[in-house]
Amino acid sequence: MLWDDFFNSKVNAFQDVLNSKIYIDKTGLLEYTNSVIDTTSKFICNSRPRRFGKSITADMMTAYYSRSLDTEEMFEKLNIGQAANQKIQNEYQTAGKES
Repeated sequence: MLWDDFFNSKVNAFQDVLNSKIYIDKTGLLEYTNSVIDTTSKFICNSRPRRFGKSITADMMTAYYSRSLDTEEMFEKLNIGQAANQKIQNEYQTAGKES
């Protein structure tokens, strides 16, 4: 086991999913989250039936908002990488590096 896999498991979990042949881009949820993050609508419920990707969604959000790794390259080719509010991710990562 690599130490990086142990300490950054959730970020690496999403990278593993991205490398699979059957990945479907659902980063639109990140774009929506970014649009409501500082509003009264910031509470989001991700309810889906059993075995419909709740853990992968959580891994995606963990990777996107991670302060421990620079994941900008991971998301640049996905839908969120093309979005106007992509800067949100960079703000969170920069804030984490300053503290």
